[in-house]
Amino acid sequence: MQVRIFIILVLTSLFCEAQYFFSGYTNPEEWQNTVYLSIVEDYRKMSGVYSEQIIAKTTADKIGFFEFKGNMLDAENRIYRIHVDKCTETQQDLNHFNGHCSDSEELLFIAKNTDTLKLPFSFGNQVFCKIESSNPKANAFLRIDSLKNDMRFAYSEVRSKANRKLNNKKWFKVLQAYGEALNEPIAELSVYSYLSDRGSDLHSYYVEDLQHNSYYDDLKARLEKKYPNAPYTIQYKNELTADRYMLATSKGTATSQWDIYLFIILALSILLNAFLLFRSRKQKLSKTKDLKARLSKQEQVVLEYLLLNKTNKDIAEALFLSVSTVKSHTNNIYKKLNVQSRDGAKSLFIR
Repeated sequence: MQVRIFIILVLTSLFCEAQYFFSGYTNPEEWQNTVYLSIVEDYRKMSGVYSEQIIAKTTADKIGFFEFKGNMLDAENRIYRIHVDKCTETQQDLNHFNGHCSDSEELLFIAKNTDTLKLPFSFGNQVFCKIESSNPKANAFLRIDSLKNDMRFAYSEVRSKANRKLNNKKWFKVLQAYGEALNEPIAELSVYSYLSDRGSDLHSYYVEDLQHNSYYDDLKARLEKKYPNAPYTIQYKNELTADRYMLATSKGTATSQWDIYLFIILALSILLNAFLLFRSRKQKLSKTKDLKARLSKQEQVVLEYLLLNKTNKDIAEALFLSVSTVKSHTNNIYKKLNVQSRDGAKSLFIR
C-alpha cells in the first residue's frame, strides 16, 4: 500500500503544472491591506514603486497574512518585488508616477516559477526583513543591503572629505568583489547599478575602473551564459557599449565613420526596442480593457477574484452573495469571454 501511495505521489509531481507560492505578513495597524507583486525587468528601477511593473495584487487578512500563487512566472530566475503602502487607490497613480513613494515598504528578491517564499515578521513585527525560500538566491538583495549599511556606518564615523575619499575607493572594490562572490549575475547587477550611478560619488571610480578592469566583460560573459535572453543582459550590454563609447569620445579618441554608424544603429535599436515594448503593453492594456467592457460591473468584480484563484465559496463570502449566484456570474463571464474554464479566463489577462 505504501509503495502505491509513493508511486502516485511521484506521478502526480511529474504531471502537475509548476507553480510558485509566495506568502508573508504585513502589519495591518501600519499598512493598507493591499499587497502588490511586481517583476523588475529594468535593473535601474530596482528601488521604488512603479505601477507598470505590477503583475498581481492580493489582500491581506485581518492578521496581515497574504499570499500569491500561480504559474505565470518565468521558468528561470528573475527579480521580483513585493510592496505595501499607505496610499489609497485614487492616490496611487499620482504618488507612484515617478517611482518614489515615501509611504511604502518594499522587498526585492530573486525567484522563478517553481519557488516557495515566506516573509515572516522579524523583531518588533517589522515586515520584509527576513526571507525563507526554496531558492538559495532569493535573499541576495538583503545581503547586499546589509553590506551597504556597513558602508554607511563606516562613512559616518568620521565626517570629512578625506575620510569619504578613502572610503569611496575601499568600498568600491569591496562591493564589486561581494557582488561577484554571490555567484548570481542578476543580483550582481544591483551592485553594478549602484557603483555606476551618475549621481553617486562612486561614479568617478567606475569611469576609471572601466578603462582597465576586465570585471565588466567578465560580468557580461556570466550574464550571457546564464541568462542569454533576459532583459537584464540586453540592457547591461547596451549600457556598457554606450559608456565605453562616451569614455573614448571624452578622451579625444579618434572616432572612425564606422564607429559613428555603429553608435547610431545602437541608439536606433534601443529606441525601437522601447517603442515595441511600449506598443505591446499598450495593445495588451487595450485588449484587457475591451474584454472587461463586455462584462457587467458585478461580473468584473467576480472576475478579479477568479484571477486571484479564489473559490466560488470565497467569492460568495467576500461579496455577500450565494454560491449559486457566483456560479451564474462565472458562467456568464465564460460565455462573454468565449472561454470554457477559469484557466481560459486567466490566459486572457495574465501573461
